[in-house]
Amino acid sequence: MGVRGVVKDVGEFLVELVGEAVAEVVLSLLACVLLGLLALIVYVSWSFSPRVTVAGAGLLSLAVAHGAWRTFRTPAKGRRRRGLAAVTASVFAVTAATAAFLAFYASGCGCL
Repeated sequence: MGVRGVVKDVGEFLVELVGEAVAEVVLSLLACVLLGLLALIVYVSWSFSPRVTVAGAGLLSLAVAHGAWRTFRTPAKGRRRRGLAAVTASVFAVTAATAAFLAFYASGCGCL
């Protein structure tokens, strides 16, 4: 391996390092924006109607719980999720993915 090979390897390393740093900044910014948007939705909803906000949070919690139950229980042989079970399982998956994303990237957000 000559000087050109070493220079090429160092260049690739630097490009990868800068790319990862930029991706980390973009993901952290996206997490902060998402967290702020969720807080804004709760604030606006609460100022519109606290009862509707609590009822909506209860319904969302019920949908997430049902989706988790349908996701982790053993299905009968030859049966697929259909209708409400598929919708609540999707709601659970999206909620879990969002929570994991915010746990990893919003923890470094200066807005907390």
